[in-house]
Amino acid sequence: MTAPTLLIYLAAALAEIGGCFAFWAWLKLGRSALWLAPGIAALCLFAWLLTLVDADHAGRAFAAYGGIYIVSALGWLWLVEGARPDRWDVAGAMLCLLGAALILWGPRAR
Repeated sequence: MTAPTLLIYLAAALAEIGGCFAFWAWLKLGRSALWLAPGIAALCLFAWLLTLVDADHAGRAFAAYGGIYIVSALGWLWLVEGARPDRWDVAGAMLCLLGAALILWGPRAR
């Protein structure tokens, strides 16, 4: 994974998590419906960012992104929500990153 791709994936994860959290805040935490406007904008940004990834197939780019998303979501859990990931969270995230690496760099028949 190149540095620009990693940065795109990290930015996409932040946008997706932030956008989804805006909906969570509105529906689960009783925040104002005004939270939806930045949430929708963040989710649109997320979708656009994934189109910037240099990949032959969208599905493979999205699948590899999944590992980055999971690690980022656990970072959000810790930094924003104040709940420290436990060893099972970390082990699961490492498995997901391994899976993302296989998707990105596995040998392909051409």
